[in-house]
Amino acid sequence: MRRTIFDLDVLRTFSTGMELGNFAKAAERLGRSTSAVSAQLKKLEEQAGTPIFRKAGRGLALTDAGETLLGYARRLLELNDEAAAAVHSIELEGWVRLGLQEDFGETLLPEVLGRFARAHPKVRIEARVGRNTELLDRVTSGKLDLALAWSAGALTAHCERIGEVPMSWIGPAEGPIGWHAASGEPMPLASLEAPCLLRSAATKALDEAGISWRLAFVSASLGGLWAATAAGLGLTIRTPIGVPAKLRPLTPKAVGLPDLPKLDLVLHRAEAELQPAAARLGELVLQSVHGALQERR
Repeated sequence: MRRTIFDLDVLRTFSTGMELGNFAKAAERLGRSTSAVSAQLKKLEEQAGTPIFRKAGRGLALTDAGETLLGYARRLLELNDEAAAAVHSIELEGWVRLGLQEDFGETLLPEVLGRFARAHPKVRIEARVGRNTELLDRVTSGKLDLALAWSAGALTAHCERIGEVPMSWIGPAEGPIGWHAASGEPMPLASLEAPCLLRSAATKALDEAGISWRLAFVSASLGGLWAATAAGLGLTIRTPIGVPAKLRPLTPKAVGLPDLPKLDLVLHRAEAELQPAAARLGELVLQSVHGALQERR
């Protein structure tokens, strides 16, 4: 049996198109014609030996084989890019200061720091997990080089909007949630201390829907908020990113809750042109976040 060797260039086109949700946009980003991209995708299906796309309305969706291949494509490309960075930037040195929302502390942070440290062992990283206001203040004052944060419109001088993430009502993964709008009782809300973008979004949505609410639990940390919600002290609002297994996003209509808007995710930079080490770390953060967002589509 002949061994299949996938073309990394073709895999990059495939991964980029799925990341952007449009292969015409992928062609533009990669500097290729749409016909060249189509030829690459045809080649990929031939290499795979099975259909990786299926028709979905006017567009395309992935088959089960396509979903599997996409996961491997990302891993292969990450390893390739990590190897290239290690070979070509072996002397990269310096100090990078990165700030992140708590939601990414246990999911994205270990992956990004691990990949970066393997490729650039001479670079020292200071990582700070904090709230939006603190992170933006530190970026604008030059105390952080990079910060990944939610946004409700507040931007810094050198930032990049990554995409939109849906907000969700969150409740215990098992057992009844203990409240329904039909009960007429105020909804018990568990939240972080103010100011909090998601807390403001929750109370605004409830007020506009005419649903009474009460603050049942207030925490200074996301860990405390998760624990209180899992214990049934109240429902909370976050995004699906980083939700622990003991909790689950709720279907709003099932419990009489209002739909929620989406939240912008933004990468803030202290300078338009960062030092090489910080710029490279920023690239890895963007890659990891795009991958996480794609998985949740």
